[in-house]
Amino acid sequence: MTFIEAVGEPNFAAAFSLRPDIYAAWQQLLGTVKEGMDARRYELATVAAARRMRSSYCMLAHGSVLIDTYMPAEELQAIVADHRAAGLDEVDVAIMDLAEKVADDALTVTQEDVDRLRALGLSDTDVLNVVVAAAARCFFTKVVDGVGAQPDAKYAALDPGLRDALVLGRPIAQAGSVGGPPAESPLPSGR
Repeated sequence: MTFIEAVGEPNFAAAFSLRPDIYAAWQQLLGTVKEGMDARRYELATVAAARRMRSSYCMLAHGSVLIDTYMPAEELQAIVADHRAAGLDEVDVAIMDLAEKVADDALTVTQEDVDRLRALGLSDTDVLNVVVAAAARCFFTKVVDGVGAQPDAKYAALDPGLRDALVLGRPIAQAGSVGGPPAESPLPSGR
């Protein structure tokens, strides 16, 4: 479901169905961001930014990537509750801290934030990658939430404790609910 007359599945595709050119540009940007960054770090930065913006859709989608590829659900749930107390290493905590700041108010990012990551062994390119990943998440989240796209019904099947931890904003769509009338989405999958 979306607030605008849009079609497609998954629901995020409906959000862009009226402007597939913007979605294509998003896919190109996202691919560029991801190819220059460690995949796990990308997901952690994305979850940190999504959490700060209360994006259920992005929390569910990227939380699912983390549990499918990098960690058990219990660890993700601890990270979502408080990444600083979840047993992550200092680099992961610093990455998530920076991503949160960028998503919340980029003007609060300081030289000390960058120096902290440098001291932990990250290059300036690594730092920029975290900033770009968080900023890109802001774009996607604002579009998806701005048109009222609900997370896809498939996420309702997650463990209830994890699902509740990841749903911070819009509720999960009801089964059978999509962005509009049933139609084939003109957009490739991706988020």
